[in-house]
Parts: sequence; C-alpha cells; structure tokens
Amino acid sequence: MKVLLDTHIMLSMLRQELPQRYPALARRLSDPATVSLVSVVSVWEVAIKSRLGKLELDLPLEEIAGYLETLGLAIMPIEMPHVIALLDPLPATKDPFDRLLLAKCQVENLVLATVDRALSAHTLALKA
Repeated sequence: MKVLLDTHIMLSMLRQELPQRYPALARRLSDPATVSLVSVVSVWEVAIKSRLGKLELDLPLEEIAGYLETLGLAIMPIEMPHVIALLDPLPATKDPFDRLLLAKCQVENLVLATVDRALSAHTLALKA
C-alpha cells in the first residue's frame, strides 16, 4: 500500500514523536508492505507557517527534505494533474493544502495518513 502523509503526520515524524502520539498509525507505517510518501505540499505549508511565526521547527527549513529522506520517505512533487483534479467527493475542509494532498492521493492512487477529523472520514483517508 502507498500512503501519503499529511502535514501533521510529517511533523510528528520530524519531531520523532509519531510512535508516542499515534502508535497504531506508526505500526501501520512501519509495515514493510507500506510505502510512505511525503508531498512537497506539506513542506510548503510548514515553510509558510514557520515564516509567519505560527510553527516552530527543531531544524532549519533547508534540512527538512534531507531529514525526511533519511527516514526513508520519498518526496513527491506537485504536478499539473494534482492541481486540476476534481476531487470526488469534496472534503469537509476548505484548506487548500489538505485539498491538494487529497487530489494527489486521487491522481496517484494513494491513501492519506491523517488524524485530522476534517479529513479522516474521506474515502481517500487511511482507515484505522
């Protein structure tokens, strides 16, 4: 199974707190049959929030991509099909980052690992 991590889950991994905060999800993501991916969408969201002072990071923005790769996570770019995809069904959230992550899942046949209540009921969300 290919799983795209939402921004919150990516941050939990960056902070090395995923197993403590979400043990069941951590076990699923550590399954050898699971390929975990991160989108540049999430890194972009973190960069914006960090620069606005809404998010504090433990490492410089420039080091995030390298650190994610050391964790074995491939980083997916944003492509035109992701941007123009018509989500079906539409999520409860209007957050553009969340919508773009779901669009990437739809286009690339992925599931979204999320703990966000606005996303977890979506058909593209990883079911616990």
